[in-house]
Amino acid sequence: MCMDIWNKKCILSPSLICLDMLRLEDQIRQLEASGIEMLHVDIIDGHFSPSMPLGFETLIQLRKITDLSFECHVMAEKPEYFIDELLGIGVQQITFHQETASHVDGMINRIHNAGVRAGLALKPATPLSVLEYELEKCDSVLLMQINPGYASSRGEKTVPYSYRKIKELREMVHDRGLDTKIIMDGRVSLKNIEDLGNGTVDIFVAGTTCISRNNISGSVRKTMELRRKVLGE
Repeated sequence: MCMDIWNKKCILSPSLICLDMLRLEDQIRQLEASGIEMLHVDIIDGHFSPSMPLGFETLIQLRKITDLSFECHVMAEKPEYFIDELLGIGVQQITFHQETASHVDGMINRIHNAGVRAGLALKPATPLSVLEYELEKCDSVLLMQINPGYASSRGEKTVPYSYRKIKELREMVHDRGLDTKIIMDGRVSLKNIEDLGNGTVDIFVAGTTCISRNNISGSVRKTMELRRKVLGE
């Protein structure tokens, strides 16, 4: 697994649940061949987020066949069980929701003690002020741009304050001299990458807006070309 990936800029992290579930191994091989180094894994309990969950057994099998870094996003009302399961699988980062954890500091400690990166995720309307005494311990903060579980709903749009919230978080990270990574999640578009990829957002969760399950190689190539342009490579 590539540990240097965390020091790169404008990282693309394709969302596992946006791939073809019947062709997962083949599509992950295509992602690897296209230069992708990280996979975004949503772990969902069906309550906090009403969408269908991904089983742990699938993740266990995928861990055996790929060296991609697994960057996991736990969307659960009681995240403790799911986090403990992930720590036993061999993932590289776990972000969990600040809104659902009863002991945020202790959970971050538990993840760090297992040698895994830890971070917090925030729903769109959750203010950044909740990070006041937690940010220093976070390897990452994931900001959702749409409400959990409603990505397929036509009426659910990216929140209008998305860029403002991201830029305010970047200022917080910079002012405190931290290396906390900012993750943008929820209908991430090529325009988002173009606008925020050079120093504002560190990791973009690439879903169907960027990557087509019917054309993995072609759509990833287009997105990677934009990344190189944004970074001036």
